[in-house]
Amino acid sequence: MENLDKNRMPRHIAIICDGNGRWAKKRGMPRTYGHRKGGFNIRDIARNCNELGIEAVTFFCFSTENWNRPKDEVNYLMTAPLKFINRFYKDIVKGNGRLRLIGRKDRLSKEFLDLFKKLEDETKDHTGVIVNLCVDYGSYDEITTAVKKIAEMYKNDEIKLDDITPKLIENNLFTKDLPPLDLLIRTSGEVRISNFLLWQLGYAELYFTDVLWPDFNKKELIKAIKDYQSRDRRFGGIKNDNK
Repeated sequence: MENLDKNRMPRHIAIICDGNGRWAKKRGMPRTYGHRKGGFNIRDIARNCNELGIEAVTFFCFSTENWNRPKDEVNYLMTAPLKFINRFYKDIVKGNGRLRLIGRKDRLSKEFLDLFKKLEDETKDHTGVIVNLCVDYGSYDEITTAVKKIAEMYKNDEIKLDDITPKLIENNLFTKDLPPLDLLIRTSGEVRISNFLLWQLGYAELYFTDVLWPDFNKKELIKAIKDYQSRDRRFGGIKNDNK
């Protein structure tokens, strides 16, 4: 399997898909051109993850802060996915991946939500990689939402104070049904987390690459996984040799 150790494969990979605008600028094209190429790359990398046996891959597509970008760019990012999905709908449904939308739902259009809900329902019984698209997602918002749910449970006497544990918090996050996050990849040379999966990143391995997202291909994905497999994951413990 591409010289990878099949016994040390990450179960869940998250990717901050950064660099679309810079990729387009290098080619003298508008930022939307880069976003279009980046959208196709999400499809390609999801397929690669499925081929490699990855259980879940989570893409950071649009953050809660991205609404502050130029109006034309935001409009494109809110409509282009609909055109893409409608174009490839049959192919997506025929595949064996499961599609999920993660993030706030109150600021997305009904058309956007209805299409994704339909696709989630159509693919829910598939057995391949779980593909999570984070749209209008921010970790501060996710954790705040979880806290509010738990506070409401406590207020209604559904739980006691001692019932509030890390596991209870995890069970109220948007990612509650996913495997623990093993590997975070960020493209484009930026070395920061940008309010993405902050709770889930507790013991994940981080991988940063200068490659811009539209150029991040299967070869680069395998390179990231090989780097992950070279890490000594101890989860706060120590090795038997006490080093």
